[in-house]
Amino acid sequence: MKKTTLALFALLVFGIGVQAQKSAAILRGGVNLANVSNNDDGGYDDNRMLTSFQVGVIGDLNITEFLAIQPGILYTGKGIKWENNTQKLQLNPRYIEVPVNLVFKTPTGAAKFFVGAGPYVAMGVGGKFKADGLLNFEENIQFSDDDPLTSEEEGAGAFIMRRFDYGLNGTVGIEASNLVISANYGLGLAKLQSGSNSSNDQNNKHRVLSFTLGFKF
Repeated sequence: MKKTTLALFALLVFGIGVQAQKSAAILRGGVNLANVSNNDDGGYDDNRMLTSFQVGVIGDLNITEFLAIQPGILYTGKGIKWENNTQKLQLNPRYIEVPVNLVFKTPTGAAKFFVGAGPYVAMGVGGKFKADGLLNFEENIQFSDDDPLTSEEEGAGAFIMRRFDYGLNGTVGIEASNLVISANYGLGLAKLQSGSNSSNDQNNKHRVLSFTLGFKF
C-alpha cells in the first residue's frame, strides 16, 4: 500500500513538474454528468445521472504544432442517483484525478479544433452518501485501502468503496485565443465496491460526461 501511495504521489509531482516547465497551462472547471454501470453488459438499469463538478489544472506540452501531451490534476465528483416512488439515493464520491491525454490539434482559422484520449488514475478523498424517503440519512463515504496493482486490500467491507479508480478518457473541443471549451468522457475500468462487497458478475464502474471551460495562460 505504501508503494502504491508513493507511486500516485510521483504521478502528481510529475504532473506539476511538467506544468512548471511549460509556457502554457489551462485552468479548467465545469459540470460533470456522472453515472455508474451496474449490470453485466455495462448498462445502467434505472440509474439517473448525478450532476457534480470538476476543477483543476491541465498542462499543454506541445510536441509539434499539431500534437500535444496534456497531463493534469483535477478535483472531480462522480457517482450516481437512483429513485423510485418511496426512496431517493445519491452517491457522490470525490476524487483527485490525474489524466494524461495525447491530443491532436487542427488549426481552423482563428481557432483550433482538438481531439484526444488517454488514461487516468484517481484517488478517493471524500464524498457523501444520502438517502431521502422511507430512510433518511447522510453519511461520509468510506474507502478501503486497496492496491490498484495487486489484489491486496485493507479495510474492505459492505458499503465501503475502493479508494483507487482508473480508466480511459477522451476529450474534444475548441481552443480560441486563451479560451478552451471541451466535452470529455471518462470510462472507468475499476470496480467501485471493496472486496467483500464485489463479485465477478458486477460491473459497477464510473461513467462521467463533462463539459468544461478553461483559460489558457
